[in-house]
Amino acid sequence: MIQITDKPISPELVVNKARTSGSGCVVTYVGLIRDNSRGKPVLSVEYKDADGRAEARLREIVEEIKQKWPVNNVAIYHRVGKLKVGDINLVVAVAAAHRGEGLAAVEFAIDRFKEKLPTSKRETYQDDSVWTGE
Repeated sequence: MIQITDKPISPELVVNKARTSGSGCVVTYVGLIRDNSRGKPVLSVEYKDADGRAEARLREIVEEIKQKWPVNNVAIYHRVGKLKVGDINLVVAVAAAHRGEGLAAVEFAIDRFKEKLPTSKRETYQDDSVWTGE
């Protein structure tokens, strides 16, 4: 279950997409836009899927997880567009029989997301300066 959306993300919806009857847990990560980055107060963060490949990149992360751990299901939702402080930008939910596999898989998913950000990122600070990461 992968979704790139410009709408607010409901963590409960993502958990419900991931859960299965054979799962003993759904381990979840909720990423937020924080009020500071690179030593500056943040005004907004904008994510764009400029090449249209964000969904495919997230699917690659899911496949890696399934190869490494015996998980039941994985759901990753990533929000694009201009987000303000406090908005949810990422929800990862991993359903597994046991918490150990679920926790490890969620940590891996977040690390891979950070390494291979599937979208471009633009941070705008309160002093009107901008940082762009591709």
